[in-house]
Amino acid sequence: MNPPKYPASSVTPTQDNLFRHGRSMSNESASTIFKHRDGLQPPFKDGREGRSLSNAALTFGPRGSSLAQGPPPGSFSADLKTITTSRAGTPRTEQGPFFADYRTADPEKTSEQRQTELRDRINKETKIKVGSENLLEALISKNAKQAKEQRMRVEAELGSSNRKIIELKYQLEEEIERSQRPQTPPRERLSGIFQSSPLKSPRRSNEGAESDMPVTEESESPTYVLSEILQTLENEGMQPDYYVERANRLVDLFKKYPSLKHDLAWPIFGLRVQTMLLSPSRDVVAAGYRVTRHAIADRRSIQTIRRLNTDELVILSLVKDSKANIEREQALKFVRAFLDVKGGIHELSNSVLRTVVSVAEHHDDRLRNMSILTLLELLIRKSSTVIASGGMASLTEALLDGSYQGSESLAYAILYLFDKPGDRFYLESCHELDAAFTIFTDPIAVHVTEEKLKSSARLITALLNSWPGLFSVANDGFAATRGLLQSLSYQSLLARDLILDIIFAILQIKAPSWSSSFLAGRRLTTYGRVANLTTDVPAAVIPNKPEEEEERRVSLTEHYTAIMLAVLVQSGLHEALASMIREEAESALRRKAALLQGEVLNMTNRLLPFTFSADFQAIPKLVGPVGFVPIDTSLAQVGMIYQVDSVSRTLHRSQGATKPSFDSAKYLKQQSSVTSRASDSTKPKADFEMDDIRFRAAIVETQILNHVKYAKWNWDLIEDLVEGPLRNPRRLSEAITGTKFLKRLLGFYRPFKYRFSDMPSTKLNQRYVRVGVSLMKAMLQNNEGILYLSESKFLRQLGECLAQLDRTSGLTSSAPLFSLWRTSETLTGGYFSLLGALSSNSQGLHMIERWHMVNIFYHIMDLKDRADLVELLLGNMDFTLDSHLRVMLSKALTACDKHIRIFSTRLLRKYATLAPDSSSGSGPRSPLSVCEWAIRLLVTQLYDPEVEVSEVAVQILEESCNWKSHLEYIVRCRPQLDHLNEIGAPLLLRFLSTSLGYQYLDRLDYITQEMDDWFSLRNYRYVTLVEASLTRAFTALMQGPSRSSPDELLRPQDYGSLPPHFYRELTRTQEGCDLLRDSGHFHEFVTTITESWAEKDDVEGLTKLKGCLWAVGNVGSMDLAADFLEESDVVRWIVRIAEQSEVTSLRGTAFFVLGLISRSLHGMEIVAEHGWNAATDQLGRSIGYCLPQQLSVFFSVKLPRNSKQGQIKSRAKDVAPRPTTGEDGVHASILGFVADTANAVLAKKAANDLNGQVDVRDHVDSFASVELYRKVRDVLGRHNFRLPVRRFLLDLFDKGVMRKIVLDEDESENESILTERAGRARPRLA
Repeated sequence: MNPPKYPASSVTPTQDNLFRHGRSMSNESASTIFKHRDGLQPPFKDGREGRSLSNAALTFGPRGSSLAQGPPPGSFSADLKTITTSRAGTPRTEQGPFFADYRTADPEKTSEQRQTELRDRINKETKIKVGSENLLEALISKNAKQAKEQRMRVEAELGSSNRKIIELKYQLEEEIERSQRPQTPPRERLSGIFQSSPLKSPRRSNEGAESDMPVTEESESPTYVLSEILQTLENEGMQPDYYVERANRLVDLFKKYPSLKHDLAWPIFGLRVQTMLLSPSRDVVAAGYRVTRHAIADRRSIQTIRRLNTDELVILSLVKDSKANIEREQALKFVRAFLDVKGGIHELSNSVLRTVVSVAEHHDDRLRNMSILTLLELLIRKSSTVIASGGMASLTEALLDGSYQGSESLAYAILYLFDKPGDRFYLESCHELDAAFTIFTDPIAVHVTEEKLKSSARLITALLNSWPGLFSVANDGFAATRGLLQSLSYQSLLARDLILDIIFAILQIKAPSWSSSFLAGRRLTTYGRVANLTTDVPAAVIPNKPEEEEERRVSLTEHYTAIMLAVLVQSGLHEALASMIREEAESALRRKAALLQGEVLNMTNRLLPFTFSADFQAIPKLVGPVGFVPIDTSLAQVGMIYQVDSVSRTLHRSQGATKPSFDSAKYLKQQSSVTSRASDSTKPKADFEMDDIRFRAAIVETQILNHVKYAKWNWDLIEDLVEGPLRNPRRLSEAITGTKFLKRLLGFYRPFKYRFSDMPSTKLNQRYVRVGVSLMKAMLQNNEGILYLSESKFLRQLGECLAQLDRTSGLTSSAPLFSLWRTSETLTGGYFSLLGALSSNSQGLHMIERWHMVNIFYHIMDLKDRADLVELLLGNMDFTLDSHLRVMLSKALTACDKHIRIFSTRLLRKYATLAPDSSSGSGPRSPLSVCEWAIRLLVTQLYDPEVEVSEVAVQILEESCNWKSHLEYIVRCRPQLDHLNEIGAPLLLRFLSTSLGYQYLDRLDYITQEMDDWFSLRNYRYVTLVEASLTRAFTALMQGPSRSSPDELLRPQDYGSLPPHFYRELTRTQEGCDLLRDSGHFHEFVTTITESWAEKDDVEGLTKLKGCLWAVGNVGSMDLAADFLEESDVVRWIVRIAEQSEVTSLRGTAFFVLGLISRSLHGMEIVAEHGWNAATDQLGRSIGYCLPQQLSVFFSVKLPRNSKQGQIKSRAKDVAPRPTTGEDGVHASILGFVADTANAVLAKKAANDLNGQVDVRDHVDSFASVELYRKVRDVLGRHNFRLPVRRFLLDLFDKGVMRKIVLDEDESENESILTERAGRARPRLA
């Protein structure tokens, strides 16, 4: 039997591998086929063994088992109740979790879910890898013989983790690439039921299809195809799969031709839909909802659909039990489709919404989350609808009990209502969110499950990271935050730990890398070499950091952190932490509190004005009068103070030369760096001038002369010698001629000795690369070292190994040193770092050219399949000198693939952002000359055909503009950015900051056009941009640190920072200030603020007001714009908005704007006159963080006395139909019983009475009455009933009632229906 052309639905991973690559078995050789049949796996391409699949685990079905083509995985089976796939004859391969093929595992998972799983597994393996590396580092200090076995096991586990990470990353890249390929629209969750049927290639359809199936071709009119499908739906009495298959084809047709929705003949189409929705088969009903949902085009089509009486059908479907989940889900999706149409939200009836609310209140219902999400969207878009349907109570309950996974989205919806006074009336008490604190502040409620505590912690963090949430919490005298901090004294260990985590999160404190070791009780001076974390930054570099860069970047998140810190300080944060440090019995929590106390003291000094921070720097609650404190307590307090001080000093060392985002911290860092260099410079100087005896003793102590095995060498001492004494020509000469120290050390790096090149690439082993780089630099500093290095075998062997990559060299190897596996798994890639050290020196470049390595570099650039080598080569070379390497980089920037061009462009950032140094002169190696070379290349990259490359170049040039000399040189290059549109706009804005750039842009007529554009439109778009930036920053904070990406190395994190503003850049020059004054725009902004400062309801008016505030704030932050503030007195109105506006987000905008104004000296004086203080550095310069003197005034918000909820609910209930004495007596009694079922006390008795009515034969016809059904439906639509009650009440009625209502049939009380109804089983109330 010939192999099938397509695989069956259950294939082995081996078979799947064949078909995935598009190769049929008929094209394979016989030996290959039998190899796959025998379960043999092909070897890895890179020669690695890895964890191979077990051949013994393969099992095969019996001979004769069918290999006929079956439905593909996830396909639609016509018989919806019997979707099964036999696996009896399927070969199965038992695979480990590492090599599982995600393309065959769980086909119902989406690509995003598979990517998430892969990323989680990568994170897990990375943690194992880091832990193994830390363990290896700890084992080094032990005896080599005792720890040998442990090191071998740890190294094996480390190698296994590295292989797993590489394989998982490969699978992730493959999955991402597969998800980006053009394909059919993604399936719904129930992909096995609603599989789209293709309209073309009918030859591929199953042979068992019905003969009357219309054959559709691609060339046929879609209208004709639609009419044919509708005609086939007229057939009655067919199997459910017949109707479901045609419904799928209709959906496919609507997706392919959306215009068909507008040309539907609704009398015909509606009748077909009604017939499907009335079908006894749940699957046909579900297919009917799906077709109707995809037929919605606009609000008019929704109105037409509602005239088909779909509301009654949706209500009936939603109240069904879990057996009809497919139907219920499609019915709810049909309801949600109304939200996607403009005006469709107004077509949702109250009866349908009441039913959705009942689903949301039912905790065990699997559609509960979807129902809550639907109510959330309705609450944002039309709050009154949710209030009238009673949905607010279910949302609040879901928020507080923590059962809904997206509790943050629930909180944001409620905060959206709290923001504006008009929406605030919809809240019952405006304190709904305070209950999130109750679980921590109540000593009894705090002993709940861990998951509920963590959910409440996430909810509190989300509340405090938004202006409405902060105002709602701080409005009542900071009672909520005070209670939270007082809860640190409760007994629950988990609750106290989570409260500390909340404070870390809302203050945006990132735990340092050594925090886990510190909390575990290790000393900071011994673990992980924390004491040596000072960065190796030359002294000349630190003072040359551009102050303009610090002044330009305005961090809104840090300004928000300042007000958040002030709230916590006012709520007693210092006292709570001090008490916890004194009394906490758990050492880990006590150390965590000490770590937080040190950070808070530092932030208080940095971010808060002196009036806030002066009283807390002395730690009054932790340090008391020694004479009045017992000696034991005093010693404990002094010990904790020492611990806090140790944390602060360690934090400073670990941060190194990281650039802060404010001037005061920069000044403090410069001052402390001078002191640290003065104290730390003694040891390197002494090492450099080491005498003969000490030097020889150190050489012996390295163990290089005593042992050939490098594992026994003292590498810490070797590193100190290479970086110290060996830079002295005399000591280097002695090491070369007097001992074999340098010969053996350099021999360790020789490629053909396979010592350095065979070591696994781990974090711990990177020290061998660092020693090698330092050795190269030390030998290049004097002539004897240069001569020794040039004559050694090291460079000759390295050149020979590189020549193996050059196809024209004639040198080949079956196992080349620089293979893909070796460069990724071993330290072989470190040779490029050593070559990079040589390329930084002219003599080193001469050595590279001597062994013809430059020619090999050019040929490596042409290797299309080794992008990793190209990145290693370019990323490690030093392009400071004018050499062939610069030509090679220019080639990579223009002639290589897009990925390499982006990588090469990013490399230019290092040279384009060099600080100009006047002392270095103007030679070819001066920073200014190197920077100009990089800028010229970046300007060329602006015209790259790929927009991504140009965008990277714009970002680097924008960062280079932080130095005035660089900015003027970029302007002299006259870049043309018209083709980049919005991408090039930030760079053009930077040109405005100098007179030269202003004149250049003025000649291009850019300034006037841009000014008109900003005044009319972009100034208001700026509001959305800023708020989106803040939201993204706080969202990233909630989700934890994002994965590292190349963009993070390119520029500082933009989220939470103030975007560039045209008027701010314009007022940096006197010419721009004159133009702004002549245009009258600033006067227009001030007029809008003074006239509309009390705006509270109009959304467009609020956006316009915020835009004017941002414009005034950006102008006022410049020193040249002092006259604008003085003449207009606009600061007084901004302060009034910040303290009296009823819109919390508008208050937050005014708060940020006052901080901007305080950045200038004149603005700081003006805001101080109005009762706002600005934080300053030690030189008295403002850092742009301004706070009110009285926080209680700032956070006071007027809350509504009467809520609209009661009014809306009362109106909804007043119109509810009530039984009267004039109605039929039976119907009146039934309606009375229906009303009683809403009462929890009377529900059981009312249910029994209703069942009694069903048992009476004379009353059976009442439950077949359309009139009674409509009345009961109206009662259900006006009041809250639980979902089981609704199901019970609707199940009382005869099934024929719905058909009469939907099809508008005449009531017929024939005896057969009544008899059938009387004999039916009675429903029961759950």
